[in-house]
Amino acid sequence: MHRTAVVLASLESSAVIGIEATPVHIEVDLCFGLPRFQLVGLPDTSVKESRDRVHAAIRNSGFEFPQHRIVINMAPADVRKAGAAFDLPIALGVLAASGVVRDRDIRDVIIVGELALDGTIHPARGVLPIAVAARQQHAAALLLPAANAAEAGVVDGLRLLPAKTLTEAVECLNRDRHEWPLPSSPPSPDAGRAPEANLDLADLRGQAFARRALEVAAAGGHNLLLIGPPGAGKTMLARRLPTILPPLGFDEALEATAIHSVAGLIPPGGSLLAERPFRAPHHTASDAALVGGGSHPRPGEVSLAHHGVLFLDEMPEFERRVLDALRQPLEEGRIAVSRAARSVVFPARFMLVAAMNPCPCGYLGHATRACRCTPQQVARYGARLSGPLRDRLDLVVEVEPVPIAALSGGPRSETSAVVRARVLAARDRQIARQGCLNARLAARALHGFGDIAHAARTLLERSAERLQLSARAYHRVLRVARTIADLQNAERIADASVAEALQYRFVA
Repeated sequence: MHRTAVVLASLESSAVIGIEATPVHIEVDLCFGLPRFQLVGLPDTSVKESRDRVHAAIRNSGFEFPQHRIVINMAPADVRKAGAAFDLPIALGVLAASGVVRDRDIRDVIIVGELALDGTIHPARGVLPIAVAARQQHAAALLLPAANAAEAGVVDGLRLLPAKTLTEAVECLNRDRHEWPLPSSPPSPDAGRAPEANLDLADLRGQAFARRALEVAAAGGHNLLLIGPPGAGKTMLARRLPTILPPLGFDEALEATAIHSVAGLIPPGGSLLAERPFRAPHHTASDAALVGGGSHPRPGEVSLAHHGVLFLDEMPEFERRVLDALRQPLEEGRIAVSRAARSVVFPARFMLVAAMNPCPCGYLGHATRACRCTPQQVARYGARLSGPLRDRLDLVVEVEPVPIAALSGGPRSETSAVVRARVLAARDRQIARQGCLNARLAARALHGFGDIAHAARTLLERSAERLQLSARAYHRVLRVARTIADLQNAERIADASVAEALQYRFVA
């Protein structure tokens, strides 16, 4: 005699594609027949393995695993499901179908979490984008690992049901809804980790020219290349750039934190990023590590540096192909990663700071140490940076070694707080005038907002002809000159601003 299905349970979860969350509807069907656990709906290997974790977690949590044929459908079927964050919704779906969870239709609650064999709920990647999507879908609540509660708590107006174990998750769903916690209120951006207090521009001795270039780069959001011998202070300069940048606004912190959440870089209990990201990948990094990729595309270093700084030390040591992959994000502030299954777009609006030696041995032009490189070796070393990439670097600065006497004495340099005040004032003028930083100002708009004196324009045009500047380089010099004028609180670009901008463009 044919017997029909015992029961059907429905609930909701979410899959993260790129940095966006997509709803996943999970149905659990318990049928009479030989015990079997079947997953359908394009699950990958990590999801298929969940059946063993779910079985052990349910049994070790004190619940009875149903001895029926279990079919679990994950819709939409054309979206590949990856990751272990579907463990918890699958387990709760099985328990709802068997009557342990009181409500069998819980499609208004989004559920994510990875299960251990003993029923403990481990933190999941991408919880912040999932929380944002749950708020947009007007979900009744988000049931999530307790370790991710602070991360999801930055989304305003979303009820959170944090759970440490499968047993707690069952109790949350069986509780009357009026007993659920109140919707969350977003914290301020500085509610995350404590800011780094060990770095300050005052630590630097000498390097007045490089410090000035760092200030100009911060004020306009320009890219910067530092060239100098080993030990001249290039890395010290780069690592102190975030200390003179404005603090993260809430929207910026939310975007940057979402990317780090997808990459699994938010520590348990972590919330919004407190500081602008500073990423310094090693020169052996692949193009996928730098710009993102993989069979299931993940954000790369350029996206992890979104709204912050990407520092490439020993830039010529990176593979040429890896460096040339930076062209798109430098121009567009985003990176498109295309794969056979789908394409995703990651935000990548960052400041690039690169450092390199003047030659392979590092001592070309050094005052006291002789260079051992041949002219051919020097030429090959410099050619590792392609012309189009060099064209996208707004400021090129020679960093001279600091004399030993200057390291132990002399007046203390300006602190980061003093320089940051000037940077903030210059940025405020740019936003009020044109709505964006000078580095992002389109060439057509640049002529409208870049009011330039006649003598300054003449100097710029003659220099462009003599130095054979490309159109891109010409406009980048004009943008830097506009930033220098903003630092001086000048409405018009003077010839002195153009001369300084040209000085940053070339190194002898």
